[in-house]
Amino acid sequence: MSWSAPDDILLSTSLAGFLDKKLIVLLRDGRKLLGTLCSFDQFANVVLQGACERVIVGEQYCDVPLGLYVIRGENVVLIGELVITCYIKSEHGQTYVSTLML
Repeated sequence: MSWSAPDDILLSTSLAGFLDKKLIVLLRDGRKLLGTLCSFDQFANVVLQGACERVIVGEQYCDVPLGLYVIRGENVVLIGELVITCYIKSEHGQTYVSTLML
């Protein structure tokens, strides 16, 4: 008889490779959060350090600082590592939140 690990255990071990790395987390409501993965559990609940929300409006974007942020696993659609090896000009220009709200 062989032992088969439950799917949630396999998910949590796959997140272990992302610890202390800069990530982007896409949520079910469409928000995009950036931050460093500090912790996670078997339900894909994650804790981001230095988190910010990337808000894109038209051709401009801004990062709203959130600090230490806990995300419930059921809201996570995608988690990906941000690897920046060279500067690539973005199609969006960075701006301030007050400008986007006008």
